[in-house]
Amino acid sequence: MADSDQALSFAELDGRADQVARWLISLGLQTGDVVALLLENHLRCFELWWGARRAGLYYTPISVHAQASEVAYLLADCGAKVLVTSRAQAEVAAAVADGIPATHRFMLDGAVPGFLPWESAVQAGATHATSTAALPERPIGREFLYSSGTTGRPKGIRRPMQPFDRRHEVPALESRLRSIFRFDEHTVYLSSSPLYHATARFIVRTLECGGSAVVMSRFDAQRALALIEQHRATHSQWVPTMLGRMLALPEAVRKRYDLSSMRCAIHAAAPCPPHVKEQMIAWWGPVIDEYYGGSENAGITHIDSAHWMTHRGSVGRPIWGEVHILGDDMQELPFGEVGGVYFAGSGDFAYHNDPEKTARAYSPQGYSTYGDLGHVDADGYLYLSDRRADLIISGGVNLYPAEIEHTLATHCAVADVAVVGVPDADFGEVVKAVVQLRHGELANDEMTLRLIAHCRDCLGRIKTPRSVDFVDSLPRSENGKLLRRLVKDRYRATR
Repeated sequence: MADSDQALSFAELDGRADQVARWLISLGLQTGDVVALLLENHLRCFELWWGARRAGLYYTPISVHAQASEVAYLLADCGAKVLVTSRAQAEVAAAVADGIPATHRFMLDGAVPGFLPWESAVQAGATHATSTAALPERPIGREFLYSSGTTGRPKGIRRPMQPFDRRHEVPALESRLRSIFRFDEHTVYLSSSPLYHATARFIVRTLECGGSAVVMSRFDAQRALALIEQHRATHSQWVPTMLGRMLALPEAVRKRYDLSSMRCAIHAAAPCPPHVKEQMIAWWGPVIDEYYGGSENAGITHIDSAHWMTHRGSVGRPIWGEVHILGDDMQELPFGEVGGVYFAGSGDFAYHNDPEKTARAYSPQGYSTYGDLGHVDADGYLYLSDRRADLIISGGVNLYPAEIEHTLATHCAVADVAVVGVPDADFGEVVKAVVQLRHGELANDEMTLRLIAHCRDCLGRIKTPRSVDFVDSLPRSENGKLLRRLVKDRYRATR
């Protein structure tokens, strides 16, 4: 753990995971039951993950930034039989605890009324925890993740477990990802993200390959650079917001650290403005890898630095599934035309407890989608335009917020930006830019005119925002995704 002296060896993880597995089984949990984890970046997460895996259980990580009502929804939807939380999350945990039996609520780092102390509870299962008998031969448990909920309620993706007799096999997709990103026993992976996010799967990947993980409690731009140098990190994963914050450090600070050990810096989760990626490649070298995908594994694309420089703005070519661009009539579109991004041949998935959303994720041909729009060029490289739900239709013309946001982000005064459509009597919708300025810049009429002129010069009149609002900050999830629905809701409320 990067911000403390806590560490966990493979031997310690093995022993503690065995103890946790026996304890979970002693609670009467059956194969496929769910353990919910409402935890910050805590060292105990790892033994809980691996203990659940050995006990044939699902574990569902829950964001510590979720509201009590959101946590209650997730606990009910996933059918959690056990809740493990920490003293730091006691307030929210206490507000939602009624959904879990009192004997199955546990708290790390002490206890509060309604929760049993986790450490003593594990020890209380002594007959299981100290037994030398082999654990039951259950399927290998795994994560049960929920979408980030950027356009509505989060939805779970509950994937099948691997049978016990195939526990040492590496699934085809996992093998492909390890090869592409060059994970092996020499990997030192710097994790800058929350452990409850899907990117924590890269820590699991690192440890399964015999490598080491260095976990930050929270992201800090300069601290991240120092940790790369200190631990000679070879791998890392970032979201565009983090890349932007590292680039914003003074040049003298950026040059202070030796980053030469880094051989694969991965970014995903949200669109990266091209100018940000170009600057990162210029700074770190051709070690920036990007992938496009999701927890559904509907399809995955990948692009390295060299190919991105010749296909600027692309998210790459498919490494899992075959990409298809479909029009509103669900027919294939030619190269260069924007439509729905679908994948074939990547396997099926279903959203937990939501057959209607599952059905909407598939085309009549059986192709699956994340709900994004984009196009493919003649070389087979995919370029994303936006999510279908975020499309702005102004006077019958389709406008893509991400394109306008990327343009505004290149302006020297802009720190962050969101573009949304707002109602208009003549055009149906018109473009509004919501801008967070860099420190020291003034939010006034002159700045509005400068930003509008910048867009007009780069994009033309149709795509140029009709108005600009200035805000102190924009709502983003922990993994950097813009929570556009919250921005939209603000303007719906003021209609």
